[in-house]
Amino acid sequence: MRSRYAAFVMHDAAYLRRTWSLTTRPATIDFTPGQKWTGLEIVSTTGGSPFHSEGTVEFHAHYTRNGNPGTQSETSTFTREAGEWVYVEAL
Repeated sequence: MRSRYAAFVMHDAAYLRRTWSLTTRPATIDFTPGQKWTGLEIVSTTGGSPFHSEGTVEFHAHYTRNGNPGTQSETSTFTREAGEWVYVEAL
């Protein structure tokens, strides 16, 4: 989760595509103009150990958009594909 957040901060679409499930990956990844990510809080997690094949991460990602603060809160689901953790979707 932290590496995907950093990829959003850096506008690294290639990394986001590599870490997005083949079943839900969008054709393109767009970044919101005027939005700057300012912090990430991990609220809770489930699964995600070497013994799991699925997991979730609840988080709050803080940003400013055109000078106005905001927060994106969600619970993201992850799964293993070819042995690697990938993002599936937000619940």
